[in-house]
Amino acid sequence: MKKMEVGILGATGMVGQRFVSLLENHPWFKLAWMAASDKSAGKSYAEACQWRLRSPMPDAVRTMLVNECKPPGAPQLVFASLDSKVATDVEKQFARAGHVVVSNSSSHRMEPDVPLLIPEVNPDHLALVRAQRRERAWQGMIVTNPNCTTVGLAMSLAPLEAAFGVEKVLMTSMQAVSGAGYPGLPTLDIFGNVIPYIAGEEEKVEAETKKLLGKLAGGRIQPAACAVSAHCNRVLVEDGHTESISVSLRRRATERELIEAWRAYHSVPQEKQLPTAPAHPLVVREEAARPQVKLDVSTERGMATVIGRLRPCAVLQFKYTALSHNTIRGAAGAALLNAELMKAEGYLD
Repeated sequence: MKKMEVGILGATGMVGQRFVSLLENHPWFKLAWMAASDKSAGKSYAEACQWRLRSPMPDAVRTMLVNECKPPGAPQLVFASLDSKVATDVEKQFARAGHVVVSNSSSHRMEPDVPLLIPEVNPDHLALVRAQRRERAWQGMIVTNPNCTTVGLAMSLAPLEAAFGVEKVLMTSMQAVSGAGYPGLPTLDIFGNVIPYIAGEEEKVEAETKKLLGKLAGGRIQPAACAVSAHCNRVLVEDGHTESISVSLRRRATERELIEAWRAYHSVPQEKQLPTAPAHPLVVREEAARPQVKLDVSTERGMATVIGRLRPCAVLQFKYTALSHNTIRGAAGAALLNAELMKAEGYLD
C-alpha cells in the first residue's frame, strides 16, 4: 500500500515530537510536511526543535523545512498539537481549505458536530463529520481526541457501561508533569510537592467522559446519564497519569465480572488490527501494588490503560486504580489511532 503523506501542526512541541517519533516507519503514513510558530518557520527541524524525547530525532526529519501554520502546501491529513489559544482559528482554516485535521487540542472537542473519539470506546461517533461538513460547508473536517486524563478514565469505564451501566463516578488524578508541556512547572513549585489544581482540567474530564460514553442519534451525541466528579492534581512524575476511581453501576455485579469485562474488551481497532492499536487496550493487574508508573506506563507501547486494585467501595460500589501514558495514549498516540480508524473506515479516501 502506498503511504499517505501527512503533516504536523505544532511539530516542535512535546506532543509534536511524539508525533514525529510515532510516525517514523509507520506502515500507512509518511511524514512529509511540518509547521510550527513564526519563530520556527523557515528553519530546518533540527534547528527549530529542542528534541526532548529519549529516543533520538529521526534522521529523515532533521533537514525537513518547518513551515508556517497555513494551509498552502500542506497534505490532506494533518495532525495538530497546537496551543488552544491558536488552535481554534488555525484548525478551522485548514478544515475550510479541505484538510482533515486530527487534533489533540481542546478547542473543538465539545462542539456538537465534532467527533471526540477514542476508537475502542465510540468509533461510531466518527459519523458526526457528515453533519459537520454539511452544516459548515467544509470540504475538510476536524476530529479530536480527549484530554490526556479523560482517556484512561473513559477507557476503563467503557466496558462497565456496556455490561452493567455506569451511574456515578468519582475520580482523583495524579498527573505527570509532562502533561504541562515543556518546560512545564518551575522546579521549586513541583519538587517535593503536590499541586491540587490544573486550570480547566476537572471540567474537561467531567464533560468529555459523558460525551465519549454517550450515544449517537439524529446526528448529535446524547451524553451519558452518569454523574462524573473529578479531582485533578499535578505530581512529580515524568510520564503517566494515575487515577483513583470509584464507581457505582446500574446493574449488580461482582469483582470477578468487572475483571472479566475489562479483560475481554476489544473493539474496532483490535478487529481491524490497526497499526497503533494495542492488542489488549485494557490490561488488568491483580497484584496488590499495581499499576505503578515505573513498571506499567509503557504497557502495549504506551497505548494500553492498566487497571488494578479493584476492591469494594463503602461510598459507591467499587474502587480501582487506572494508569495511562499521557503523551502517547493520551495525546499523539491517540490522534494517530484516530487517523488509522478514519483510514480503515474510508474517511480519508
